[in-house]
Amino acid sequence: MNAYRHIKKVLKSKPTIEGAGVHLKRIFGYPHTPLFDPFLLMDDFHSDNLEEYMHGFPWHPHRGIETITYVLQGFVDHGDSLGNSGVISPGDVQWMTAGSGIIHQEMPRGDEEERLWGFQLWANLPAKQKLMDPRYRDVKDLEIPSVDLESGVKIRVICGEVNGIHGPVKDIVIDPEYLDVTVPEDTHFTHLVQDGYTVFAYVIDGHGFFDPDSDAYPFEFEGANYFDFERENGIGPESLVLFDNEGYLSVKTEKQKLRFLLISGKPIGEPIAWHGPIVMNTQEELQIAFDEYRQGTFLKI
Repeated sequence: MNAYRHIKKVLKSKPTIEGAGVHLKRIFGYPHTPLFDPFLLMDDFHSDNLEEYMHGFPWHPHRGIETITYVLQGFVDHGDSLGNSGVISPGDVQWMTAGSGIIHQEMPRGDEEERLWGFQLWANLPAKQKLMDPRYRDVKDLEIPSVDLESGVKIRVICGEVNGIHGPVKDIVIDPEYLDVTVPEDTHFTHLVQDGYTVFAYVIDGHGFFDPDSDAYPFEFEGANYFDFERENGIGPESLVLFDNEGYLSVKTEKQKLRFLLISGKPIGEPIAWHGPIVMNTQEELQIAFDEYRQGTFLKI
């Protein structure tokens, strides 16, 4: 086992529009899917302009995946074909398993200052579980434990385990870990992740160094001056760091604190047939899903 994981790639999130006109940043998506198995895409929705998100994501189907929504600011109203409805508030997480099929809507609204900030991650399901019964878990802010390390590092444990403290989301097929980590300035943080698992960090505040060999960062976005800045000051907000698959993480800060989401999961290693909100293993399965949706036989539960 390597002493620590090296950086495989650094990505910069890119603006896009989804749903009924929601402005967001695509952290990674379809072109990078093979690198992120078992994860499919991740979005950062962050705005203080109501016009950029008010029309939301009206009723739409999902099959064959899980969607994980984590809100930091503002609110997201939701409802689904199982009869569930509610509000994802600041600090809350919704972990929805679409499985055999679900139809839902997500309608964001800002706080008093129109601020909205959150993330949505899509996780794939293996062939054996793609048609499992749909389910969802609304995890409230107060249900998510926080671990304070002696170094001053603070970790919200949404899924996974830190120092014997387990997150509230359990029994997920891809054995994921989802941590919200804050590292003070001038601090070194290490964390062991299962060998062979895909692991990445997404920076949401501050700057930090994620690899002792920082001069070798394989950046994949434009702007040479930005490369130079991040090599000297550490990787900053709206940047994703994808690691290789062995060893523990080594994260270091210098003049400022760092906050990032740390996510890992067990790769599935199966073929992907993906169109819009539905992800299956073959084009035939994909066609069946869309035919059923048009015919009104999509929902199995």
